[in-house]
Amino acid sequence: MLSRLMSSSIRSLDRECNCTVRLLDDSEYTCTIQRDAKGQYLFDLICHHLNLLEKDYFGIRYVDPDKQRHWLEFTKSIAKQMKSQPPFTMCLRVKFYPPDPAALKEEITRYLVFLQVKRDLYHGRLLCKTSDAALLAAYILQAEIGDYDPGKHPEGYSSKFQFFPKHSEKLERRIADIHKTELIGQSPETSELNFLQKAQMLETYGVDPHPCKDVSGNPAFLAFTPFGFTVLQGNRRVHFLKWDEVTKLKFEAKTFHIYANQKEDKKIILTYFAPTPEACKHLWKCGVEHQAFYKLEKSSQVRTVSSSNLFFKGSRFRYSGKVAKEVMEQSAKIKRDPPEIHRAGMVPSRSCPSITHGPRLTSVPRTRRRAVHISIMEGLESLRDSAHSTPVRSVSHGDSFMSSRGHMVDGSEASTSAVISDEAYSPSDSVLPTPVAEHGMEMPLARHLNGAPCSIDEEKESQAGSSKEGQLADYGSGRRALRMVRSRQSPASDVEELNKFVLSVLRLFLVTIGLLFALLLLLIMLTESDLDIAFLRDIRKTPEFQQFHFEYFCPLRRWFACKLRWMGGFLISK
Repeated sequence: MLSRLMSSSIRSLDRECNCTVRLLDDSEYTCTIQRDAKGQYLFDLICHHLNLLEKDYFGIRYVDPDKQRHWLEFTKSIAKQMKSQPPFTMCLRVKFYPPDPAALKEEITRYLVFLQVKRDLYHGRLLCKTSDAALLAAYILQAEIGDYDPGKHPEGYSSKFQFFPKHSEKLERRIADIHKTELIGQSPETSELNFLQKAQMLETYGVDPHPCKDVSGNPAFLAFTPFGFTVLQGNRRVHFLKWDEVTKLKFEAKTFHIYANQKEDKKIILTYFAPTPEACKHLWKCGVEHQAFYKLEKSSQVRTVSSSNLFFKGSRFRYSGKVAKEVMEQSAKIKRDPPEIHRAGMVPSRSCPSITHGPRLTSVPRTRRRAVHISIMEGLESLRDSAHSTPVRSVSHGDSFMSSRGHMVDGSEASTSAVISDEAYSPSDSVLPTPVAEHGMEMPLARHLNGAPCSIDEEKESQAGSSKEGQLADYGSGRRALRMVRSRQSPASDVEELNKFVLSVLRLFLVTIGLLFALLLLLIMLTESDLDIAFLRDIRKTPEFQQFHFEYFCPLRRWFACKLRWMGGFLISK
């Protein structure tokens, strides 16, 4: 009876696993979940812990054993997505940035978004001018240490805190001047809202940069914002497409395509190359989710999308959450007393004996951290240092204040936090890798499996076997030898096998030709016929079909027509 109880308890432990989620204030939420628990269960636990109702803007990030980052899918099992052994480690982050933070119903939601954007600023992911940077930092000071007090805040107090990867003394003085003179009397809630409204006006608000290369091999960063798709190169935005203009997102291996219709029916196709197929798929899924969230009116309009072209099956994905309009409508129905907000305490980034209180600004995890070096005058090239993959170097540009915005499981998600420096940088330093078992269990080899040779010990063991086994082995070897002799004496069987192989190849070739011919007839029908069928009409409107029609089919048709006219003229002349 006792052994039965012990075995049942052990089995129940095997079905459970520990999970740690790092929150936006760098605190950690640890729980035990069932191995078959879905992502929605864990997400609901965290939102209940935070007393968060407007939760559709948030998501959970994790990193697989190959250092590729993902958003946890709520409809799938957690254990199957992690692809590693527990305990699992993940991070709560803003997934869909609210287009207008002031429209959020509850202060607790605004505070969490404030924490996210603040860490974006610190980790160099929010591009802005130096004047804007000073104002943003001053709002943070006001929100987290209150009004300026000469008794508590000595000369140079703003230099004790790190708002950005690195900043100059001139900027520190400007931050202190704004905090002393312009923000007196603002409550933490007001300062946080002003901070978000200022950040929301910047081009890189809500940007999640994915490192890629364009067709010329130049580095670029693709990003999805609340307002559309953007491409960043150097220190400027080179492309911006509103979500209503984007018609299709597609990827094949490491190649990512964006199809769009702009003004005056101008159709464009942008092509970029991701570092790995996995990074490209992650980029595609992020784009599909963002487009569905910000563009659609209802979640019932969400459709399953395919990554490939018209005739070949590729990856399929369907966004499973609510859309922005539904989230706003649901938020308007919230009726409860505002929950209490426990704002995090701020720790100075440098030694400061005279400051004994105040919130923590840097949002740096309590894990091993390397020094952060980045000039405030660097350009957008440093975005690559906070992006998803590829090791790259920072490049200095002009005098714009840089922030590289990447949702990358920033420094706080890392076993080593984000390192933005002039030395080669590996994005794996800026994420928190999922624990993976280092010593796998070796499975014993099956003896004589598929004719594999035995080890010396196995040979000795087999030699010490029963005489009956030895006789059976001799009988089997004798039969094999007899078959070999017969095969040598009958070459006709070899010819017969060769004929069968040739016939199978010819059959496969004819089937392939037939399929290609049928496909050609289908293309001709789709292109030349006047059939007004919804299915055919939809196919004709796809960018892939139009590209094939104008670039391949029309030239081929003209070539055939020219040849037919030439042959007709030749026959008539005869």
